[in-house]
Amino acid sequence: MAELTITTSNFEEEVLKSEVPVLVDFWAAWCGPCKMLSPIIKEIADEVQGVKIGKVNVDEEPDLAMKYKIMSIPTVMVFKNGEVVNKAIGMQTKAALLQLLNQ
Repeated sequence: MAELTITTSNFEEEVLKSEVPVLVDFWAAWCGPCKMLSPIIKEIADEVQGVKIGKVNVDEEPDLAMKYKIMSIPTVMVFKNGEVVNKAIGMQTKAALLQLLNQ
């Protein structure tokens, strides 16, 4: 499944009401570690079934960044049943992200 662009307008539908776990990458275009993480996120989106992978540009969606208290980017959160169940801050390996999803 392709990565979804998550915005304030589709957040509730795509993330909070999702019937499958959702990995959300909070990122910004100017962020070096975010650029390094991006291909890993894309790989997971292409390879892993039964989950959604979404990206929130914190510069374009400051309300979402504030709501989820994003202080550092990249921040990756896993949502299940509308709740944050896991979170990682900073550059992560593919294995670490997969582990977040599977916990």
